Amino acid sequence: MTSLKDRIARRCAQELHAGQVVNLGLGIPTLVANHLSPDAAVIFHSENGVFGFGPKPDYHHADSDFTNAGCEPITLPAGAALMDLATSLGAMRNGYIDVTILGALEVDAAGNIANWATRRAGRWWPGIGGAMDLCYGTPTVIAALQHTDTHGRPKVRHRCTLPLTGAGCVKLIVTELAVFDVLPGGGLFLRDLQEGATLEQVRNSTEADFTVAETVLAGNTVAECV
Repeated sequence: MTSLKDRIARRCAQELHAGQVVNLGLGIPTLVANHLSPDAAVIFHSENGVFGFGPKPDYHHADSDFTNAGCEPITLPAGAALMDLATSLGAMRNGYIDVTILGALEVDAAGNIANWATRRAGRWWPGIGGAMDLCYGTPTVIAALQHTDTHGRPKVRHRCTLPLTGAGCVKLIVTELAVFDVLPGGGLFLRDLQEGATLEQVRNSTEADFTVAETVLAGNTVAECV
C-alpha cells in the first residue's frame, strides 16, 4: 500500500519535465527521485552538494558517503557531479535551479511557506537553513506536505502562523488530498484531487479559501451520483 508521503511525492514527480534541474528538500521531497525513471532526463540536486543523483539504492548497495540532504542514501548514475557546500549554495542562489520541492509545516493563500521552526521550550527551533535561498533563487517552488498536522489542524492556511521561510514564493501546493495552484496576486485554485479524495474532504481540511477547477467539480458530481 502506498504511504501518504509517497502519494504526495509521486504527484510532485508528475509536475516535472525533461531537462529541468530540480532541488529536493528535506522530508517528503526526498522521495520524489524514487518516482521517476532514469530516462526521465530530470537532473536532481541536493543542497549538500550533488547534481544528477538517482533513486534510493537497496540496502546492499547503499554507501554512507553518498547521501541526500536528509542523510539518506542515494545512487550516482553516470554524469552525476559532487561539489562542496559553498558551490552548491551558490547554484541555489544564482538561478541554476529550475524547480525546488520543499517540505512545509504551513503554506498559505499568498504563497508563503513556513518550514523551519517550531516552538520548543520557549524557543524557535532548529534554524532556517538553505530553504530560504531556494525560495528566492528558484523560479518555481512546490510545497509538498500532508494536508493536516498530527492534531488534525489544517496546514493549508489563510495566513501562516509560524515564522516564514519565504514570502509569496510558492507556485504549487501538493498534499495527499489535493493539488493547488497559487494564483498571481494570491489565492488558491484547486486544480486536481488525489485518487480517492473528495472535494468535501478538501474543504473540511483546508483553512484557506479556494476556487475549484471545472474538471474537479464535474468529476466530484459524478462521484457523488454513483
